[in-house]
Amino acid sequence: MSRGDYERLPMYASSESLPRQRSSASSAPSLPTTQFFPSPPARSLRSRNGHVPKTSRFIPKPHTVATFIKFALPTALLIVLAGLYLYEPHIEISFYPRKWIQQEIEHIAPLAGCFDSAHVSPKYNLSAYAYGRKRTEVQAGMPLRLGMDCYDFAGTIQKQSNRNTNPEERTQFHTYWRNDLAPFGPRQEWMLKSFFATQDVESTRLILWSNGDLSSNDILRTYLRRYPDAFALQIVDIPDLAKGTELEGSDLLTRKDAKAWIDGDLIRLLLLWNYGGVWVDMDSLLTRDLEPLLEHEFVTQWDCYDKIYLPLNGALMRFRQHSPYLCEAFHVMATSAPPRSGSTDWGALLYFKVWRRLIAENVPPFKILPFCFSDGRSCRLDNRLPDPFIPDAKDGKWTMGLGMEEGGGLDKVLGKIFGVHLHNQWEKAYPAGGWVERLLLKRYDVKLGIREKDEI
Repeated sequence: MSRGDYERLPMYASSESLPRQRSSASSAPSLPTTQFFPSPPARSLRSRNGHVPKTSRFIPKPHTVATFIKFALPTALLIVLAGLYLYEPHIEISFYPRKWIQQEIEHIAPLAGCFDSAHVSPKYNLSAYAYGRKRTEVQAGMPLRLGMDCYDFAGTIQKQSNRNTNPEERTQFHTYWRNDLAPFGPRQEWMLKSFFATQDVESTRLILWSNGDLSSNDILRTYLRRYPDAFALQIVDIPDLAKGTELEGSDLLTRKDAKAWIDGDLIRLLLLWNYGGVWVDMDSLLTRDLEPLLEHEFVTQWDCYDKIYLPLNGALMRFRQHSPYLCEAFHVMATSAPPRSGSTDWGALLYFKVWRRLIAENVPPFKILPFCFSDGRSCRLDNRLPDPFIPDAKDGKWTMGLGMEEGGGLDKVLGKIFGVHLHNQWEKAYPAGGWVERLLLKRYDVKLGIREKDEI
């Protein structure tokens, strides 16, 4: 019985409880009489409608509450601690409107026909790119949540020796900076340094796109002089890039938000459609040559938790020029509800929609790189990459006893994966002497310094 249901039993007055007046007909001898006034009947605690007034309900005394807190809370804490010691909790709670799930996820619309041979661009070799054999496998077929599994799997993808070195067929890398949100400065430069320190400048080119002219920026002018064939600045013209797609002339092309999510998601697809190549978010640090991945067209896994409705990420992606995968993406964008401001409707949700439509019609989908290839921070506490923005642990250890020193366990992991995605945390500084500075930033400078001396 709960406290709300508990009621004290009513104390009814009984006529038997009152002193009785002796009858005048009594045969007992009479005594001196005193006038006796019976007390009035006790008022019933029950009201007319049969309920007990609130004032009569049980109210615990202060010392009772204090005693309960004194013993119950420590007991509860011990139970929780024992549970954490014996069990490993995995808790993730998300709420999705059922109507949204029905409209955006469960409903699988047909493909637009971009993979029909009559519609495939002559610039895209369908039999080789979508159906052809590949040298490497970039999908493990398992979530790779345990221990170092994901990092070890990344290490199985080795560099190929027969790399294309034709300057006319350079692999284009694209990135984007909205100069109306913040100026391009030293913090943004680290992405450029990571590219030139890890990629082959003889067979690749990095194009920094923007919504304004960046040619007067002193930092960028230095890279233009140093790498005239491997670096370029371009201004984005969205209506021009959209020509020949289902978005041509659409009002959707003007969509943007303060986070540069909507327009950024649109621009990356339009750039890859027009030029082909690799997209890399500006808030990334590359750690390894991406060449072994480039035979595939891919997006990446968002994290190791397998988000049921938003499992994919486009911070690192690769598609070829006029890829039918992108053609299908533009069709979804043109025929779906406009993207919500500050959402990933043209990112994670879009990629997932396209992927499900492809397999529903028996078309091989694009690949999905495991999370740690570029986003090793997005997993369990015991195996995610250390936070780049807090000082190293005092004992110099990362996880499972792996060291954070040069040549240690963390250093070896960084040599297996392909990048570190920082998730727009531009306002945070890298700690002096931390693992990012020691194992990445200083090495970028050393590598670029060696190249600079060689060129001189």
